[in-house]
Amino acid sequence: MSLQYQHNFGFSSGHAVPQTSFLGSSKTCSFGSPKASTGEHFYQLVKNDAQANFAGVPGTAPVVYNPVRPKKPKTNFKYTLDETSGKLTARQREFYEENGFLVIPNLVSEDLIDEFKQRFLDIVNKKVDTGNIVLMKDLSLKDKKGLPNERIYNKIQDFVWDEVLSKYICLPEVLDYVQCFTGKDIKAVHSMLINKPPDAGTKTSRHPLHQDLHYFPFRPADRIVAAWTAMEHIDDSNGCLVVQPGTHKGVLEQHDYPEWENGCNKMYHGIRGAENNPRVHLHMEKGDTVFFHPLIIHGSGTNISPNFRKAISCHYSTSHLEYIDVKGTTQENIAKEVEQIAQRRGVQMDFVDLWEFRSRDVRGVKAHL
Repeated sequence: MSLQYQHNFGFSSGHAVPQTSFLGSSKTCSFGSPKASTGEHFYQLVKNDAQANFAGVPGTAPVVYNPVRPKKPKTNFKYTLDETSGKLTARQREFYEENGFLVIPNLVSEDLIDEFKQRFLDIVNKKVDTGNIVLMKDLSLKDKKGLPNERIYNKIQDFVWDEVLSKYICLPEVLDYVQCFTGKDIKAVHSMLINKPPDAGTKTSRHPLHQDLHYFPFRPADRIVAAWTAMEHIDDSNGCLVVQPGTHKGVLEQHDYPEWENGCNKMYHGIRGAENNPRVHLHMEKGDTVFFHPLIIHGSGTNISPNFRKAISCHYSTSHLEYIDVKGTTQENIAKEVEQIAQRRGVQMDFVDLWEFRSRDVRGVKAHL
């Protein structure tokens, strides 16, 4: 690994160890490969002496995993449901129970992904009615003139009713896995298509380590799951997802804006100090889909490639969720920020109402009302 590559590696300008490298006799595992990503193996930390950086913050976490067999089969599951988990093998359920994420390869067809990509381009180029879809700009490019819209917009969200993109959130192949985590009555609560642009040299294309539950004023957490599908080959060079296995068993941490030199995109809150936790880099192919728990700590690195890195995702919950009051909790800061942004766009709603407005029941009793 060259010094130049180390300096440009996904997350930071410092040294880091890519998840595909060898350390001693241990080789890291690709979670994009069928054998590993179907959950037939567990992954055990292998200690190494390399310091792992995340977004320029030195860390001490080992980043290499070695496959091992579980000592005994697990019979009691907390994070998947017996009555709706027929799609998962016992090993897959054990893997998610232990790690908080599970990659299913080749789940979404390439033709459908190409259709989503074209719809994204049509939306950002204003060729179709955007409805209530929110278009978000990269911080470093928001005041630039003369750039193509694909370069400026790094994300669109809230497309649960779009005639094309809603095909993803309602896709039977995805929902058959989602119900393993949420139960048979499913609500789509947050939809996104992420267009991570080639970084402009400011590293604003990265996403700090965070927990998705920070943004959600509803529970129970164990009946919420994200589905995140790669729309092309994704690795360290274009800003792959990074997850910290087992952190879904913890608590919701304090989130704030990271103190990065060139700032951070709006609502990109993170957990300070999380870079010291063990992590896995998810290298994925087009159509591969990772399902993960809302408490697992995760993020993504800088896109140092010359190309865009696209992914489509949706968070789902049980339709029988319960909304909570986040006042006085660690979530109060994001609630106030979301309400203020909505007000600037002419929308007068509180945090809970905004989440109810952007959601849609997609399977089960309420989906047919």
